[in-house]
Amino acid sequence: MELGRAGLAWAAALLLAALGAQAAAGDFDPYRVLGVGRSSSQADIKKAYKRLAREWHPDKNKDPGAEDKFIQISKAYEILSNEEKRANFDRYGDAGESHQHRQFHHFHEGFYFDESFFHFPFHSERRDNSDDKYLLHFSHYINEIVPDSFKKPYLIKITSDWCFSCIHIEPVWKEVAQELEALGVGIGVVHAGYERRLAHHLGAHSTPSLLGLINGKITFFHNAVIRENLRQFVENLLPGNLVEKITDKNYIRFLSNWKKENKPHVLLFDHMPVVPLLYKLTAFAYRDYLSFGYVYVGLRGTEELSRQYNINVYTPTMMIFKEHIDRPADVVQARDMKKQLIDDFLSQNKFLMVARLTNQRLFQELCPVKKSHRQRKHCVVLLTGEGDKFAEAYETFLTFAVANTKDTLKFVHIYNDRQPEFADALLMDEEKYRGKSAVVILERRNNAGKIAYKTLEEAWQGSKEDNFILLDLLDQLRTDPGLLSSETVLADLNDELAPMFLIRWLYSMLDYLWDCWDSLFHSNWREMMPLLSLLFSALFILFGTVIVQAFSDSSDTRDSPPSEKEETAAKTEKNDASFGKESNSRIPKKGFVEVTELTDINYNSNLVRLRPGHMNVVLILSNSTKTILLQKFALEVYTFTGSSSLHFSFLSLDKHREWLEYLLEFAQDAAPIPNQYDKHFLERDYTGYVLALNGHKKYFCLFKPHRSGDEGETPGSCEDYNSSLPTEARGKPSCSPGSRSIKNKLHKLSFWMERLLEGSLQRFYIPSWPALD
Repeated sequence: MELGRAGLAWAAALLLAALGAQAAAGDFDPYRVLGVGRSSSQADIKKAYKRLAREWHPDKNKDPGAEDKFIQISKAYEILSNEEKRANFDRYGDAGESHQHRQFHHFHEGFYFDESFFHFPFHSERRDNSDDKYLLHFSHYINEIVPDSFKKPYLIKITSDWCFSCIHIEPVWKEVAQELEALGVGIGVVHAGYERRLAHHLGAHSTPSLLGLINGKITFFHNAVIRENLRQFVENLLPGNLVEKITDKNYIRFLSNWKKENKPHVLLFDHMPVVPLLYKLTAFAYRDYLSFGYVYVGLRGTEELSRQYNINVYTPTMMIFKEHIDRPADVVQARDMKKQLIDDFLSQNKFLMVARLTNQRLFQELCPVKKSHRQRKHCVVLLTGEGDKFAEAYETFLTFAVANTKDTLKFVHIYNDRQPEFADALLMDEEKYRGKSAVVILERRNNAGKIAYKTLEEAWQGSKEDNFILLDLLDQLRTDPGLLSSETVLADLNDELAPMFLIRWLYSMLDYLWDCWDSLFHSNWREMMPLLSLLFSALFILFGTVIVQAFSDSSDTRDSPPSEKEETAAKTEKNDASFGKESNSRIPKKGFVEVTELTDINYNSNLVRLRPGHMNVVLILSNSTKTILLQKFALEVYTFTGSSSLHFSFLSLDKHREWLEYLLEFAQDAAPIPNQYDKHFLERDYTGYVLALNGHKKYFCLFKPHRSGDEGETPGSCEDYNSSLPTEARGKPSCSPGSRSIKNKLHKLSFWMERLLEGSLQRFYIPSWPALD
């Protein structure tokens, strides 16, 4: 009876508590909390929220009730900033949510999170600082993280201050980050408020955002933020062909590929039906050195394989195979395979016993440059060929290498026909080694290719005598480094295993198409705008070209073919008018180019007091080059004489050299053409320079002449050149080679004039215009 009464008392207490909580929820008025009226606009609500949030933020306000007050303010703003929740509150006195009994999901930029179990740790002493060690900066990301992403994937979180959604995902993020980091995944955190440049570079336009980085490629996470989804996301970043499933049917083929791939092969025996993520991450990190296979020992069809290598099916076992597939070169067993254990095991077995030198990187790793006398490392190289003819020599060399392997000694081999430059540099194309194998002992002296070496006197046959001779040389080398008496410089090795250019291009195109396809479904419009703009621009150009071509074809069909006289006349007219269409379609007002000399008399009117928006284009010449340069100058600027804001002048270098050199001191890299001088010995030749002077704004643009014989100089007679000018602008032709080189100084001046009118030239400002004495 007493137990029954106690139960009824507890039930009544719980009911009263629930009713009290419901009444408290019903009494909550977001308008009163924010201090705004029911007719207030969103701008007023936002302004009131910011003011109260700054006032009651727990980090600034030490009042005991500051945190509860801040939560009420945030809750009120969440209701009133959402029109749907605000309307529900105005109608029913509730935002339409049952906070005590309903579990809801919040969606944010393609992924969502559960809000039913989170709290708001605003006190600085309660805030979690575990993300501090993962913080990324732009330079650190570019210089270290991106290159490291070719060895391991990275999971990166974009966060910011005043981000409530970031707080919601924090517990899941912390758990997953610790778990994945132990497996070998890189973790990074970017604070968008302090690292805006990096956040923009990553393409993160909102917080929180999660993304993966692998091989320098960024992939955004679009799913619920829970442990399983994040693990699967990281696993999906990895290539699908890293680990091959091995059974009794294919293990011999897999292990026999060591010769073709030039890599040791690794087998992991485990009772898990799927390949563990740790093993996939390891395979990605060592993919350039090792090939990986996985054996599920619980699967039917792996019994023979387990018996062959005496596998304990209850303990994970890792075996590494090199040149001999009937027995492993090294084995490790552990009930709990840790990343550190696997790394130590694989780093000691990255190469074959007698690896083949297939590229320069492998040569540098196996035969490093000596750093000191105690760190000398020598390479014993077998220069041989492919096929059964050289098989015996290779097998005996391999047997010798296995018996004499040391830390300071590496055994390698190379195919003469695939690396002919390497072989010719060491064997000197001697007749006694032709068609046979040879052994060379070498030591790299620097990274530029310099080596010291010694070649065995006779070709390598693999006999006992050859073994004794080589062993004796290696013993002498330990006490007498001077035994390597010959020196040479080796060129870089060819990359034998590199894919063809067409295949690399195809892979790059497939990656780009996949990125575009993924962006169509997951990227926001801001990210898609460049791609859409490029697509529509290409379509516009394509259809515009088709339409123009169609109209031109139809007009051509209506016109009758011209006669020979008409064609000749048309060509003549076209040549006469071609220079006027080269850079501008404006028709000049005059039939000639008016060029005046800039002197001390007209200096103020033509420059110092020039009206705003007007410019004076001044050609620098000397008495000896005046006629030739003025003719070429008139030809180049003729099409621009229609502009009323341009004036054309010339300045005598013989009279005003000091004024010009003063101006050029304000120009960067204004040195004249080397090896060209005027009549004054060792004086700089400024003839052909053109200055565009803006008198009002006190700046000038500079055109420097081209060298004689530069690309673009078109051969032709002086009559052709002079005939292209209008009648009033023609002068006497000059056909000497010197005149042609002087005229060529103003080559492409018309293009410079176009850039001048566009305003894209560099401007050099001066404090004031100097006097022209």
